[in-house]
Amino acid sequence: MVTVEKETIIRTRNVHFFYGAFQALTDVTLDFEKNRVTALIGPSGCGKSTFLRLLNRMNDLIDGTRVEGEILFEGQNIYAPEVDPVEIRQRIGMVFQKPNPFPKSIYNNVTFAPRLSGVRNSGDLDALVEESLRQAVLWDEVKDILGKSAMTLSGGQQQRLCIARALAMKPDVLLMDEPTSALDPISTAKIEELIDELRQNYTICIVTHSMQQAARVSQRTAFFHLGHVVELGETNQIFTNPREKRTEDYITGRYG
Repeated sequence: MVTVEKETIIRTRNVHFFYGAFQALTDVTLDFEKNRVTALIGPSGCGKSTFLRLLNRMNDLIDGTRVEGEILFEGQNIYAPEVDPVEIRQRIGMVFQKPNPFPKSIYNNVTFAPRLSGVRNSGDLDALVEESLRQAVLWDEVKDILGKSAMTLSGGQQQRLCIARALAMKPDVLLMDEPTSALDPISTAKIEELIDELRQNYTICIVTHSMQQAARVSQRTAFFHLGHVVELGETNQIFTNPREKRTEDYITGRYG
């Protein structure tokens, strides 16, 4: 059987991360393959979200933090002095745990970042709004109320709007930090279906507390424990035949 080599879009090499004197991540080396979903699992406080935020330099916004090692995006170290973090965040978008739409219209939520980056033509903006909302499977629900405040949408719709807002910047990678933890089961199912569709065009990394969700949406899974990556592998292998005892103990509910 011939195995097809997957293209790697992000590589982290020997990454250590500190909040002041506290070391939150130790020697993390991971590869993220293009057009696949990688799930980060592990108990609370193990470093999953901290690691996710390193991938688009969101931790830069926290005082007293320090990164060691390399995070390579398409071969370039994103922490090199000449790299603009704003540009990195445009190409590596992020969706947070709780829906966080701006208190603006649905239309202005989607166009906010593109306008800042210089898109002015109203026809281009209209097309971008429709394309992004269609990708987030929200267009049919909101196409007649684009001028209405985003705050009037349901929680699940708001989260899909936040995904559309991230997609409007045409990123290569989408980071998702527990994107369904604040949502009801029906909205969760819609977001999971959406993730499966989006991976045709995007590389996705999702932090999730739900092992069932990781098993449903991801092709690869990394298990974090106490700031270390214990194991990375194909999702099916991680859940059915983990190599490390700590992984097995976590998955079978012995701790976590």
